Formats: sequence, structure tokens, C-alpha cells
Amino acid sequence: MAIQYLSEQQIRDWTIEQKDRWWLDNIFRGDMPQLTVRSGLFGMLIGGFLSLTNLYVGMKTGWTLGVGITSVVLAFATFKILHKLGLATEFTILENNCMQSIATAAGYMTAPLIASLAAYMMITGVVVPMMTTLIWMIAIAVLGVLFAFPLKRRFINDEQQPFPEGKAAGVVMDALHSSDAESGMFKALLLTVSGVGAALLELIKSGMLPMIRIKAGLEEYLYQLLNWYPSLMGTKLQQLTVSLEPDHVMMAAGGLMGIRTGVSLLLGAVVNYCVLAPLIIRHGDIFGTVGRDGDLVFGFRSITTWALWAGVAMMTTASLVAFFSRPATLVQAFAGLFGSRRSAEDDDCLRHIELPMAVFFIGIPLVGSVVVLLAWRFFDVSPWLGALAVPLVFVFTIIAAHSTALTAITPTGALGKLTQVTYAALSPSITTNIVTASITGEVAGNASNLLMDIKPGYMLGGKPRHQAIGHILGILAGAIACVPVFYLAFLKNNPDGLINDKFPMPSAIVWKAVAEILTRGLSELPTTAMMAAGVGAALGVLFEYTKVWTKGRFPLSAVGIGLAFVIPFTTCLAMFLGSFFFFWLAGKVLRRKESLLYRILVENLEPVCAGVIAGGALMGIALAVLSVL
Repeated sequence: MAIQYLSEQQIRDWTIEQKDRWWLDNIFRGDMPQLTVRSGLFGMLIGGFLSLTNLYVGMKTGWTLGVGITSVVLAFATFKILHKLGLATEFTILENNCMQSIATAAGYMTAPLIASLAAYMMITGVVVPMMTTLIWMIAIAVLGVLFAFPLKRRFINDEQQPFPEGKAAGVVMDALHSSDAESGMFKALLLTVSGVGAALLELIKSGMLPMIRIKAGLEEYLYQLLNWYPSLMGTKLQQLTVSLEPDHVMMAAGGLMGIRTGVSLLLGAVVNYCVLAPLIIRHGDIFGTVGRDGDLVFGFRSITTWALWAGVAMMTTASLVAFFSRPATLVQAFAGLFGSRRSAEDDDCLRHIELPMAVFFIGIPLVGSVVVLLAWRFFDVSPWLGALAVPLVFVFTIIAAHSTALTAITPTGALGKLTQVTYAALSPSITTNIVTASITGEVAGNASNLLMDIKPGYMLGGKPRHQAIGHILGILAGAIACVPVFYLAFLKNNPDGLINDKFPMPSAIVWKAVAEILTRGLSELPTTAMMAAGVGAALGVLFEYTKVWTKGRFPLSAVGIGLAFVIPFTTCLAMFLGSFFFFWLAGKVLRRKESLLYRILVENLEPVCAGVIAGGALMGIALAVLSVL
């Protein structure tokens, strides 16, 4: 069936009780099979496999792939084939949704291995025992689940935030499972065509086709032809990550996020990479590496080491202002714990569907205490310093969830750096700096990714508690699959060997570098970076209060601008182009509802963007696996 949405006015004017009643009456699918044996087992199987691909890609690039849409398509195709062979019954849409939640949780389990834990082993020169790593990763991921669900009521039920990747997964599932209707068939066709096209483009870009090889971008050919490399204040645009080759998958994500966030990302990217970065490079506070010709070479990693302070400060203040400007939602989320039993039953129509708030009220202190004890036992972190990290997780989860809700990008690394700044003033221990940042950054990342998983379940009428259980299953599957492979294939009992030409481990290098700088004293942080952080914090407050004052009509997003300081210019440009051409321009220019373009780019924007994301992600994973083989 077609997915139903609240209008912008309804989202703005309705109370949370009205929105919950609307969802229960119009979206909820009752007792349709969801967390079944086959969806659980298949989700764990495919999630374990995808966690290995994320491990490989993350060690090369520092990024992890969102695998929700990929798992949806793979599961649907598998069970369609089994059904036609008479080996299985139809796979319900909620089984598919629960399976993607499990697989996505498994896919994101690799983050500590390519960042905080790897940095810890590089700094100490000691290999952390495999069982220690396994237990640690599971513990902080479970704590992330517990922090996520109390925030679900605000971000998903009340504000109806897009969570682009999760929304795309919901649209994909709806298109695949609604193929009986004419509109469903058309959505499925658009999904297939856009997916195949995106996969083919990804394959061509890889240079693996023997007849079609692209060894350099269009602008590179132009620069070579003219023997001219444009620069800003003496720094080449290429070294500033300013490129004319945007990622088509990121363009599709931009098409789902909306024009406000797209414009904010572009504005932040222009200010950061075209104004501040070349200015600070000339000033001498952004450091490059010596290239083959003896010249200094800059790039994303060197720029973001300086720029992240302004971006994180802006995202922090904006997210906190946004959260505390609507305290009623938080009060409502916890009201059932303190009110009478009868009032809780009368007020909360989703009481029998949502996870009981007592789970979080008891679970967060309990699991948080376990994490603190593990940090003390495994990494020699003082219990009081570990305990301080747990309340920080709540603050950082708000920030991370806000970013993920708008852009599908979770700034785990940037938030980890904010923790490192905090602990630099509390403890001179470099290992404490890394481990506490791992707690806050990784837990906030897991919580935000769980909210991304819950989004399609909310769109399709599933039970949130089933997805919570599924996320735990995914955590176990991902940890069991990726940890042994990391130790046997990559670590090989030698932390110094983790970094090499084939696997540069960029995320771990940044974590290690920041810890080394901060534990030697904040005085080693450039004055310009501290000034930028102050300006960013002030602008975050100003923009968010303006948004509240204008009742959401302010055209810029402070989180979007801040996020542009910690992701490459090309990614920001791609998201802007997607939001501009697919989301805004198509709606303004295409007016004839009977035209094919209107049906494709206006009525069915989401299946098109979801298909591009699915096709690009599938081919990207296939190419990564092929590279491993």
C-alpha cells in the first residue's frame, strides 16, 4: 500500500497524542509476522557478511556503508526465488523490515575496529585480546540501543524527521511488496531502473570494465589539457576537496533530505573549504605532508583536523538548543515512570507497542555501570572518569541523532573529538582520552543508527520493540563476524602493521593524532581553531533560536552547516545538487501531473532516489568484496 505521511502543518500543529493516535489508526499493521525465526536468522547471516565489507571499506576510507537498503533488496530477492521454488512462503514486508534492522546493526559494528580501538592499540603498541574487544564492542552497542529508544518519541513520532537512509529503505520495501497494484508496479520499475543505472555507473567509475576505464575525472583531463590547476590563496582546489565529480549516491540522499539541509551543507562547505581552509593554510595552522616533488600536500584529513572544532561546536549548541526548546516531548517520554498507572494507560495509546520506559530507566544505569567497569578492567580507566562519560552519551546522542535525522550521516568521529577535549582537561592519560571518547562517540553512533533503523518500521506500521530485539541480534552477529576477521586478516598480532599503503586507516590516525595533541595540553591547539569553535558555538545558538522564533521557517540548518566542516566538499556538493534538482526544482518546474517526468520526479521521487542508493550501495559492496578476493 502507499505510505501515508502527515502534512507539514499537521507535524507542526498536532500534539504528540494526536500523531500517535493517527499512526495507530492508519499505519499500524497489528500482528503481521515481523521478528520470525527466518527473518532473525537471515538478518544475522547477511548482516555478518555486510559487516565484513564495511570492515574492509572502513580500513581504506575511514567510512562505513549504510547497509539497510542493500539488505532489504537481497532479502526480498532471496525469498522471492525460494517462494517460486516452493521452498518458502511469502516474506512479509515487516519481516523484511525487521531483517534490515538486524543487518544494519551488524554492519555498523565495525566502527570501533577502524577508529577508537585501532588507535588505542597503535598508541600502546599492545594487542587487545580478541575476547576483550568482542565484549567491549557488544557492551557499548547495547548501551546505544538503550539510549536510542527514549529519543524515538521526539525524533520519529513527534517531529517526523526524515532519516533519509531509513526513509529510503521504507520506500524500497513498500515498492517491492506492493507490486500487485499499478502504482506499486510503477514504483518497482523506477526502483529497478534507477538501481541498475546507479550500479552500472558505479561499475564504470571503478575502472574495472575492460572496455571502459576512467582513470581521471573530467576536470583532471581539462586541467591536463590546459596545463592549469586552479587554486585559492595558493592552494589547489583538488587539495581542498573541491571537485566537479559529485557522488550520484550522495545526490540521491540529498534528494530525500530536502532543500533546506542541502543549501545549508553547500553554504557550510563553501565557507569551510573555499574561504577558511585556504586562509588558515596560508596562516600556517593547517599542516600538510611533503609530496614527491617536495611541495606541501593538503587534503581532507589535514583540513578537517582544524575545521572539526568549528563544526562540532556549531552542531553541539544547535542540537542542544533544539532539544531543550521543546521540553514537553522529553517530559512526556518519561511521564509514565512517575505518574499513576491509570494515567499512563489512558494517555499513551502506544503503551502495548513501544518498549516500556522502565527498560531504559533500569537498563541505562545497569549497562552503563557495566561499561564503566569494563573500561576500568580492560583499559585501566579510572571509574569516576568512566562514569562521567555515561551522561555525556545522552548529550552526544541528541547531537548525533539530529545530524542523522537530517542527512543520514552520523558524526561519530567528530563527537569523539569533543569528548577528547573534555577529558584532556580532566586527565593527562592518553589511553583514558581514547577509551572515554570511544564510549561517547560509539554509543551515540549506535543510538543514531538504531533510530535510522526504526524509521522504516514506523513508516510501515511495525512494532518498535521487535526492532529493538532485532538490533541486539545484529550486534551479536556483527561482532562475531568482524572481530575474528580483523584479528586474523588485518591485525596479525602487530598494531604497527595496521597502517600501510593498502589500508591507511584514516579514522584511527585522526583519533590517535587528536589524543596525542590534547593530552600534551590544549595550548597546542591552534588559536585560530579555538576562535573558530567559539564562533561556531555562537552561530549554532543564534541559528537555532531564530528557527524557533520563526516557527521552523528559517531557511538554514545549523546542524547542516556544522556538518559540512567534517565531511568533504564533494559530498556536500552532491547532496546539495540532489536536493536542488530532485527535490526543489522538479517540484517547481514540472506542473503537468499527467506527464511522465512529473510521475517520475515528483510523485515518485523517493523510489527513484532509493533505487540509486540501493544500486550504488550494492555495486559498491560487490566491488569491495571483489577487491578482497
